[in-house]
Amino acid sequence: MNIIVLGAGAWGTALAISAANNTKAAHTVTLWSRDTVQAADMQSQRCNAKYLPQVAFPESLQVASGDFSALIKTADVVIIGTPMSGLRGMLLQLADVTCPVAWLCKGFEASVEGQVGLLGHEIYAQIAANQSKTTQNTLKVGVLSGPSFALEVAKGQPTALVATSELPEVRDALIEAFHSTSLRVYGNDDVAGVEVGGAVKNVLAIATGLCDGLQLGLNARAALITRGLAEMTRLGVALGADIETFMGLSGLGDLVLTATGDLSRNRKVGLLLAQGKTLSEAVASLGHVAEGVYCARTVSQRALSLGVDMPITQCVVKVLDGTLSAKQAVGLLMGREATEEL
Repeated sequence: MNIIVLGAGAWGTALAISAANNTKAAHTVTLWSRDTVQAADMQSQRCNAKYLPQVAFPESLQVASGDFSALIKTADVVIIGTPMSGLRGMLLQLADVTCPVAWLCKGFEASVEGQVGLLGHEIYAQIAANQSKTTQNTLKVGVLSGPSFALEVAKGQPTALVATSELPEVRDALIEAFHSTSLRVYGNDDVAGVEVGGAVKNVLAIATGLCDGLQLGLNARAALITRGLAEMTRLGVALGADIETFMGLSGLGDLVLTATGDLSRNRKVGLLLAQGKTLSEAVASLGHVAEGVYCARTVSQRALSLGVDMPITQCVVKVLDGTLSAKQAVGLLMGREATEEL
């Protein structure tokens, strides 16, 4: 297959490395960077020094920059590896692509006046509705998600992902592109569920980082993750997701990884805030995007608009805003009235 990965952040780079290392499949893999300087550095150094300096590129991995229109004309699958903030722009640029297109970003688009932020598949639905008058082409879209730290995928450590689309041909293409001896890819048609899981787990990882940073103990961590999963599930079902999805890789799996793993940027934000760092200091220390910081408010807004109760998420938003300290958030959550476990 000819695989084009648009976006040379940590995750896009890791997947490109993984696919290029699959010598049995003999894929042609190109990693495209918007930054021409970064692309030149990657080509000369044969690694992504900015995001994954520990992992050398396979000899077969190609690097590109500039206009990608020629690249995608021959692609069998196109992967969008930008942050959520860049997804809409990329989808607009890929309007005429006929091969499967999937994105990696997890989160909600930032809210704008008159519209609460959207998930990736909702962004595409909006774009497609607007473009229907000007183009006959309909993109074949999907999502690649699941519990995965980029560094471990790049190193070839065992990982399982979910290839999600309403279209079987998209799921099959993603599985063919990325399934290997180190990366197991499962199919799933519940796009809403997979995207809600990928978005909300980032917010809950911040909450768990706060919990651990305050040294509240393992009991507290277990309670927080479990009740966080309940929040995630409620929101997902309200958005049309299948409840069973949240017991899978993109729900429970991704939540446990991001909430407890030392490589989690969102968890680290919570840890730093609990230590007294300001939000700007915490984010600046990461060097990477922590999507939970940017989508927490949107998750809360979306829940409120649907009448979904998400008290942990609401507390995280207040802590990020600086209107509530981490300790005050604990008191607020523990002081809630007793209720049935739902």
